[in-house]
Amino acid sequence: MALLLLLVMLTACAAVPQDLSGKMFTFPQQTSSAQVRLTTSRQYLRDVTVCLRYFTDLRRDYSLFSLATPSVPNEVLIFKTGASDRIDLWFRNSVADFVGQDNNLNTWHSVCATWDSASGLGQLWLDGKPSSRKFISSGSDISGPFIIVLGQEQDSHGGGFDINQSFVGMLSDVHMWDYSLSPCMIKRYMDKLNFTPGNLLNWRKLEFQTVGRVLIENKQESNC
Repeated sequence: MALLLLLVMLTACAAVPQDLSGKMFTFPQQTSSAQVRLTTSRQYLRDVTVCLRYFTDLRRDYSLFSLATPSVPNEVLIFKTGASDRIDLWFRNSVADFVGQDNNLNTWHSVCATWDSASGLGQLWLDGKPSSRKFISSGSDISGPFIIVLGQEQDSHGGGFDINQSFVGMLSDVHMWDYSLSPCMIKRYMDKLNFTPGNLLNWRKLEFQTVGRVLIENKQESNC
């Protein structure tokens, strides 16, 4: 009984939104388990925008953002491919690759991904530069239950992690909207100006749970 009460208390604590302004998640080592699980009350998406910032020295594949449902493991996936200049965007288990993405190591990068279910078009923004708009998937929306993971890539709903696709580095300023953010608003996010925070995931009111060795630290930036 005491153990059950403790688990309920821990769950309640984990569900309280936290303001992570000026903070970052640090993933200090390669594992097949360390992750951050993000919570949103919305369980249906027609359009999507995800923005975040990351810092790493990885030259291999790694996942930056993974949203899965029981039937579709790659509902939303932002995936960096090896040492190449390519970032893959997955929506509804379909993928488009975006090449020519300057991804220097050991520096902060800002990335945003947008997708519109009606047109099926997706677009990637990296450090303020937009990609070509590409067809990814259309004709169906994203319906939950959602599991959203940072630090790992889901090959199944909440699992199927591969240590060789885990993220090692720092992540910060994660936001998600249920609409395609305008280019002007994306630019404001990239330039760290005032912007409308995510209505699904908001870094200033984030509900999350850490699993394994993930640290919450003050964000390290060169322009102190």
